[in-house]
Amino acid sequence: MSAQTVQTILVTGAAGFLGSHLCDHLLADGHSIVGVDNLSTGSHANLAHLAGNPRFRFVEADICQPFDVGPVDYIFNFASPASPVDYTRLGIETLLVGSAGTINTLELAKKYGAGYLHASTSECYGDPEVHPQVETYWGNVNPIGPRSVYDEAKRFSEAAVVAYHRYHGVNTHLVRIFNTYGPRLQANDGRVISNLMIQALKGEPLTIYGDGSQTRSFCFASDLISGIVLLSRSEEHMPVNIGNPVEWTILECAKEILDLTGSTSKIIFKPLPQDDPTRRRPDITRARTLLGWEPKVKLREGLERSLSYFQACVNTPQAV
Repeated sequence: MSAQTVQTILVTGAAGFLGSHLCDHLLADGHSIVGVDNLSTGSHANLAHLAGNPRFRFVEADICQPFDVGPVDYIFNFASPASPVDYTRLGIETLLVGSAGTINTLELAKKYGAGYLHASTSECYGDPEVHPQVETYWGNVNPIGPRSVYDEAKRFSEAAVVAYHRYHGVNTHLVRIFNTYGPRLQANDGRVISNLMIQALKGEPLTIYGDGSQTRSFCFASDLISGIVLLSRSEEHMPVNIGNPVEWTILECAKEILDLTGSTSKIIFKPLPQDDPTRRRPDITRARTLLGWEPKVKLREGLERSLSYFQACVNTPQAV
């Protein structure tokens, strides 16, 4: 995607957490956006601020069925349940959006000669035996475990994206997204930051699965989106990790949230779910080298910038 040329861009999953932030970024760059979402996990509330914007059009559609929004210059495919709560509830739908949905969007890119970026995930690495995770690592994934509907859907979609580049010459890009947080992250989606922030703000015990020594790396949404847009403008067609390489234990993260919120909540421990990764941290050498990108927002700053959003969620009962 050119940084200078104004384009018509299709964003699938536009009403989701990351999809809506991507729409904001692209609109700020002067592009026109067609946002598509079936609202199975996305929310109109994430796009409410774009109502009346002449350069934004929303289409409610399921990309697992053939669809067409007219000629576009670029496609960002962000459609998929992404949280454990959602892909556990929508297992078959998750498999379909990673397979049929990805193929349908790739067909549109082929039809219109559009550039294409697919939102993949660090879950492709599974419970990694290589640490930190480099893009050349093939992963350690249980193909029939409870997380497999998401992990294997994303692994298939990566194969499909690369195949359309190899066989049809589609200008494709692949980003492997590591844990991301910020405003619009679903309050009840089962991920670390949202779980702990909501529990702390409600004065409930903070739930840690396992002994809290397992690690994650947390990337603020604005950092992630800037990296993704840079990748879309690059000549790189193989996967690129975008995430924050600073590693936190879950227990350290919980203590940081307690300190930020001033909560007196206790920490409780529960069994670690099956196939839950014990370590997760991206090697971002490729992003630094190819894109000149690295994250700028430290965890404490990102949590501070997210606090008012999560406070509003707690004050809106239906949100949690």
